[in-house]
Amino acid sequence: MLSRRDLANAIRALSMDAVQQAKSGHPGAPMGMADIAEVLWNDYLQHNPANPQWINRDRFVLSNGHGSMLIYSLLHLSGYELSIDDLKNFRQLHSKTAGHPEYGYAPGVETTTGPLGQGIANAVGMAIAEKTLAGQFNRDGYDIVDHYTYCFLGDGCMMEGISHEVCSLAGTLGLGKLIAFYDDNGISIDGEVEGWFTDDTVQRFESYGWQVIPAVDGHDADAIHAAIEAARANPDQPTLICCKTVIGFGSPNKQGKEDCHGAPLGDDEIALTREALGWKHGPFEVPEEIRNEWDAREHGVVIENNWNDMFAGYAETHPELAAEFLRRISGDLPQDFSAQAQAYIEELQAKGETIASRKASQNALNAFGPMLPELLGGSADLAGSNLTLWGGCEGVSKENAGGNYVYYGVREFGMSAIMNGVALHGGFIPYGATFLVFMEYARNAVRMAALMKQRSLFVYTHDSIGLGEDGPTHQPIEQIPNLRNTPNLDVWRPCDAVESAVAWKNSLEKVDGPSALIFSRQNLPHQERCDEKLANIKRGGYILRDCQGQPDAILIATGSEVALAMDAADALSSQGRNIRVVSMPCVEAFEVQSNDYRESVLPSSVTARVAIEAAHSDFWYKYVGLNGRIVGMTSFGESAPAGELFKLFGFTVDNVVAQVNELL
Repeated sequence: MLSRRDLANAIRALSMDAVQQAKSGHPGAPMGMADIAEVLWNDYLQHNPANPQWINRDRFVLSNGHGSMLIYSLLHLSGYELSIDDLKNFRQLHSKTAGHPEYGYAPGVETTTGPLGQGIANAVGMAIAEKTLAGQFNRDGYDIVDHYTYCFLGDGCMMEGISHEVCSLAGTLGLGKLIAFYDDNGISIDGEVEGWFTDDTVQRFESYGWQVIPAVDGHDADAIHAAIEAARANPDQPTLICCKTVIGFGSPNKQGKEDCHGAPLGDDEIALTREALGWKHGPFEVPEEIRNEWDAREHGVVIENNWNDMFAGYAETHPELAAEFLRRISGDLPQDFSAQAQAYIEELQAKGETIASRKASQNALNAFGPMLPELLGGSADLAGSNLTLWGGCEGVSKENAGGNYVYYGVREFGMSAIMNGVALHGGFIPYGATFLVFMEYARNAVRMAALMKQRSLFVYTHDSIGLGEDGPTHQPIEQIPNLRNTPNLDVWRPCDAVESAVAWKNSLEKVDGPSALIFSRQNLPHQERCDEKLANIKRGGYILRDCQGQPDAILIATGSEVALAMDAADALSSQGRNIRVVSMPCVEAFEVQSNDYRESVLPSSVTARVAIEAAHSDFWYKYVGLNGRIVGMTSFGESAPAGELFKLFGFTVDNVVAQVNELL
């Protein structure tokens, strides 16, 4: 008769075989956590391998993503479209089974993990989404949103600072359907962690407001089962199950040692491990009887069909809610959003208001927010400065699950990674804000949003030396080019209220990646535009001011520097120069336009070009060439009123005029 250990050993065997065949990888964690995974997946996890995107599935996140063969083994054994050949191609080019779990490669992988700590942050975001979506849509007798988020994490995740940020917030919000399993094996790449990690993890998580179940034998199925039961019995707190495990369990010479953390066991040791585990099957061989015990396809169809039956009743009783739920889960915006948003943009153009673009951003939220109940906003303790609160905002809290705004506290990294988890869950478009300079704290989460092509909207205000008196610690210099160098990320730096609204509209309508919306602290003057210019803003770069005939020179600017470019163009025109001004609010949107359009805006025949932006200058060489000029930053800022700083660093009409005249 098969034992639970036999089922877990299938994970161990597949994991060590795949790592060995790839000649690289991390066998230790999958072998150590196999018993925990077996209980969770076979006794509790609600999912349908035939439909990995079923909305009410439980989410499973492997935060210690280097142990990726654990999740690949689980997906393969339980019946997902992940074949034994896919496992044999572990870590190979174009394989579904990449070195770390990659969202969109293997079906059933809920998020890309590998950068330690971000998996648990994503899981917190998924749990927030579940709680909030349930609060907005569930009705008496119809809990259409009712699932758990399970997360595995290791010592490395615990050491990363982001785990403190997100787990603290999870406790405050009372995310009772978040259950995390801490793989406490005492080993990391450098060896035994007691030399650098002696935190009292139990007390730490209890202080966050979590339920903690300590000292669970991670190789005892009954103990694991009891711990999960206790976790699920507490709806008011997230739960951390602390599992003592042996890394590389079953390997006679390498278990419990760093040797098996990040390297293949070797053929000889694998043979000994097979013997020690009583696994009498060859590489990548899993007996049919074991496969049958793992196969979750039939059960998955049953539970999804049961949910479908319940949803049918929900749709009869609450037809409007059901239609709205399906729209939001699909990721589609309301049918009339685009037209209404465009009408608002046209109103702004006619109004001609001079305001800070951060205030214009808030105004856009007030215009668009009532149309978009899927917005889930937030700020890292800067709501009054970022201006991310709009009239319809309601805070999400432990007591109020149905809100639409998260007060993240001073947690820039945690906020950004949580937003990614919210986006991955579905049903929401998350936006979150901080000062642009503090994007650095969150940089890797922004990168992960771009890597996974998630619709996370990162709002950054106080965008330049225009911040003024707070000084160089708060004045961003290199952050904008850093963001622009990130694939799949659209970076918007609008010059006035109109461009700000266009930036929001385009970012909301983009479904294949994140956006960064960058706004000013200081007021920006309105720019006059004809209908054609207004329509061209969405192209990312357009002619804001033109001249008669061939331009002598082209000024390219973004954000607050567009007004400077326009003033400089006036001065140059009075000298008899033909000057074109190009506003470039989004380089990425401009780059995907047709060659003909880009040539019409920046004709190659005009080589006298000056780019103007209060950010690091080097980015702009791609548009001005080696012979052009850049009025930008090459140093950090200073503490002084903004007007003085712009003069000090050359952001003046006189300097721009001089640069053009020198070129000509």
